[in-house]
Amino acid sequence: MSDVVEGLTKSALKKKAKEEEKARQKAEKAAKAKEAEQVREAAEGLDYAAAHYGKLPLHQSQSRPNRKRTDIATLSAKNDSEHVLLRARIQTSRLQSNKMAFLSLRQRTDTIQAMLAVNDKQVSKQMVKWAASLSDESIVLVHGTVVKSPESIKSCSIDDVEIHVSELWLVAGVEGRLPFSLDDASRSETAPEIEGQFSRVLLDTRLNNRIVDLRTQTNQAIFKLQHAIGDLFRDYLNNNGFTEIHSPKLQGAATESGASVFKVGYFKGNAFLAQSPQLAKQMAIAADFERVYEIGPVFRAEDSNTHRHLTEFIGLDLEMTIEEHYHEVKELLDGMFKTIFKGLKERYAKEIAVVGKQFEAEEFKWREETLTLTFREAVDLLVEDGVDREILDDINTENEKRLGRLVKAKYDTDYFIIDKFPLELRPFYTMPDPNDPTLTNSYDFFMRGEEILSGAQRIHDPEFLCQQMQAKGVDPESMKGYIDGFRMGCPPHGGGGIGLERVLMLFLKLNNIRRASLFPRDPKRLEP
Repeated sequence: MSDVVEGLTKSALKKKAKEEEKARQKAEKAAKAKEAEQVREAAEGLDYAAAHYGKLPLHQSQSRPNRKRTDIATLSAKNDSEHVLLRARIQTSRLQSNKMAFLSLRQRTDTIQAMLAVNDKQVSKQMVKWAASLSDESIVLVHGTVVKSPESIKSCSIDDVEIHVSELWLVAGVEGRLPFSLDDASRSETAPEIEGQFSRVLLDTRLNNRIVDLRTQTNQAIFKLQHAIGDLFRDYLNNNGFTEIHSPKLQGAATESGASVFKVGYFKGNAFLAQSPQLAKQMAIAADFERVYEIGPVFRAEDSNTHRHLTEFIGLDLEMTIEEHYHEVKELLDGMFKTIFKGLKERYAKEIAVVGKQFEAEEFKWREETLTLTFREAVDLLVEDGVDREILDDINTENEKRLGRLVKAKYDTDYFIIDKFPLELRPFYTMPDPNDPTLTNSYDFFMRGEEILSGAQRIHDPEFLCQQMQAKGVDPESMKGYIDGFRMGCPPHGGGGIGLERVLMLFLKLNNIRRASLFPRDPKRLEP
């Protein structure tokens, strides 16, 4: 019998059959593996947590279920096991594994840790992965349970509890890349920059991206304190018989110095932005308001690119009648400042501490009995320290700071008053001293060696006022309406003007006034 079948030997046929069987088994195994993979993928594709996370539809006030929301600041260990609903920003996120993620949630100056851990009911792997993929600064709506932490969570301001998340919804995401991280923007000003670990965020970069910059816990605290200063100012004056007024910011003439006023087109003529509410305050006194104050914008067209000057700032101004002596005004202002300092220290210690982490400074000090020096006494202190008396007709910025250091060393106070300024240094409406016509009934208040208030007794006699205007090169006819108010009879009066941002900057030692202004305006900045 032949061993060849259709050209193939029996052994070749056997080998072929074995190869075909082997290929069939391999294909069958692959098919089963593929089927098993499809089954597994199908099982994983059925995300049992899909109803507990995702992007919310555009908020158009579609409904109002009146669900209670929680503020992070109110949470502590006493809330252990409570269910909470809150809206917050994601400050940072960290994927620990495919089954666990951590989020740092922020509301204004407070942060809390949130954890997502896979379970068989509400949190899936897909949910954990999605949560960790959300961009920093995304706004989320969080449902979860407050759980007491076994150890302090040092990275968050709420350090004794965390939130175990059961639902997570994206309210608003972040488009594009953040200009800087909030961690970098929140670092201590004295911390050394370490290459590859973090970058120092420069002031111009912050101001160019002010919306992001204002989200830092430091800035949230700074502007809470700015609000507090205005609030304390208003409360003190309300309790002392003052009426709040609102004066126009468009004026027909420059009120102090034409060189430092903004001129604007006004129909067929020109108008000027108010350098202060000074004249309006005085006219209110002539109208028998007795005691008035205003909180409003002040404009200065001075090309001063310094750490303490702005072209627009918030003025805290007041004016009051004088019964016997202009020191009545000085003493009321002094009492007001000490009330503000005490109120900040007692009621806003948390915010001061938050700012202090980034801007380290010695605690602001004042005395119960405020130190008051005459201008001549201040000059003498500087001369004793080696400053040439011949250059001290006026005390410039450098010597103001030097004086502040001398006063702090000698009297242990950051706050003091200088009285009796020379006539040549004050505006035309300042009342001269009755005993020395080269001096005035005027005063400046200082914090950490920088002026924060300038004030005086004003001239209330119209003829004397015209004389002083002419002596200062101001045409009385250009301010006829102002002078006419005094011709109807005006009581003796005085007051002062305070720069809100400067007080805030110096109390916290922020080192630059732009940090104390929400959207600062200076000779080089009109945006944002």
